[in-house]
Amino acid sequence: MTAPLPLSARAVAPDLARGAMLLLIALANVHLFLLAAPGVRGYPDEPGPVGGVVTLLQMLLVDGRAYPLFALLVGYGAVQLARRREDEGAAVRLLRRRGAWMIVIGAAHGILLFPGDIVGAYGLLLVLLAGFLVRGTEVTLRTIAAVGVAITVLLGAGTGLRTGALTLPSVAAPDVRTALGLHVGEWIGGTLSAALFTVGMLAVGALAARRRLLDEPERHRRTLVRAAVGGLTVAVVAGLPLAVVAAGWWRPSVGLSALLGLLHAVGGLAGGVGYAALFGLLATRAVGPVGRALVATGRCSLTFYLAQSVVFCALLPAWALGWGARIGVAGAALLAVATWVASVLAATLLDRAGRRGPAEVLLRRLTYGPRPARPGADQAG
Repeated sequence: MTAPLPLSARAVAPDLARGAMLLLIALANVHLFLLAAPGVRGYPDEPGPVGGVVTLLQMLLVDGRAYPLFALLVGYGAVQLARRREDEGAAVRLLRRRGAWMIVIGAAHGILLFPGDIVGAYGLLLVLLAGFLVRGTEVTLRTIAAVGVAITVLLGAGTGLRTGALTLPSVAAPDVRTALGLHVGEWIGGTLSAALFTVGMLAVGALAARRRLLDEPERHRRTLVRAAVGGLTVAVVAGLPLAVVAAGWWRPSVGLSALLGLLHAVGGLAGGVGYAALFGLLATRAVGPVGRALVATGRCSLTFYLAQSVVFCALLPAWALGWGARIGVAGAALLAVATWVASVLAATLLDRAGRRGPAEVLLRRLTYGPRPARPGADQAG
């Protein structure tokens, strides 16, 4: 089986984007562990201005924006991986093998720790769409992207409504056994839902990879500037109305709330594209210590995505230490930032030692088979 790509040959921009993305993912997930009665999109209604302001900012810049970016980068990485295989059939089989193992890893993560897992959903999409990602024409990928984006926007209407229920009821379970039982259904349902929500952005990432937008950002600077400015502007403008609702400063009707959810979904898709373009532009500048640390973190993104769940599950659910009942949105955001900072520091140490994250090593060995016995730097694919 073909060996993965050496680290020295990897493009900088996708890894830098993955490293920064982990902060967005941490912020997007941590409020789901809070035990206060939730309002819009799982954010609890909190008295006082602090929680409202934090919720507003997260709704504008993080909520519904992080996972479209994640999906785009998965699609981008899939095409990068396939491009290195001369045999298209072998590339399709490799992507499906990788996707199948991602489903297994996602199931373990979702059932044992965080049922809001996204790895399994992306694995499912790779299994189903590998042939299109490798052999599909431009028109085919554009069609998948358009249909997927339409599905995301339509489903987004429902996310603008107040359900009055926890997004993940398992966080309020009284003991581990009950929580694990709930995790199974939550993970299965969440995986299928997440696959529907993100299939369009996966195809967008594949289209971007075919143009090498992040592999060669210097050559595509004008396109990336337009995408970054336009995407992030739309994310803020389209997300502002529902952000005001989530902050507890406006109570619109049910019909209007659905419309605001639709707009929020549009902003999320645009924000995912905008963030990807922004990180591509940052990679064109001289990468200093911070940039190198983000690149190192991006190379271990699966490891530290899983590590976030270990931290959150140990501290926040009712069946663990129960901090989710005592801290609000602001405190949860601080925990997310601290967890990400610790990840960056740990990734930097791993990079200096010439080591990969354990989850990356596992996935690559499962995908490619045993590593060849030869000298050289650690590998990634």
